[in-house]
Amino acid sequence: MKNKTLAAWLAFLGGPLGLHCFYLRGFGSMLGWLLPIPTALGLYGVERVRLYGVDDAWSWLLLPLLGFTIAGCALTAIVYGLMTPEKWNTRYNAGAPPDAPPGRSNWLTIGAVVLALFFGSAILMASLAFSFQRFFEHQIEEGRRISQ
Repeated sequence: MKNKTLAAWLAFLGGPLGLHCFYLRGFGSMLGWLLPIPTALGLYGVERVRLYGVDDAWSWLLLPLLGFTIAGCALTAIVYGLMTPEKWNTRYNAGAPPDAPPGRSNWLTIGAVVLALFFGSAILMASLAFSFQRFFEHQIEEGRRISQ
């Protein structure tokens, strides 16, 4: 039986590593194996910012990948947490009654949803702001080079 609360917390805390995919679908989950790739590229972008500063062109291309991956996993945690017990048990606990306890929400589920909403939206907005700012600064610099 797959527990909705555990899946929501795994999506929120370990989502960028694909832990929720492995929990729900097993090690054959393609998404579970693909999620660490943008996470690793984003972490490489963080390392480039640390080494070369925020003006590094590769860092503003790679860094948002981490933010978008975290935000997407937070959204997944919200979807899991708000899913009705009937839908949850039908999808992930086949053969179980529609009102089986693993599909029910409790305070820990709501906590995962609230934290995922807070941190997911904050990280998404920060990623968008960082990437757009760097993109437009890069466009201005290219325009200056062309005009000279």
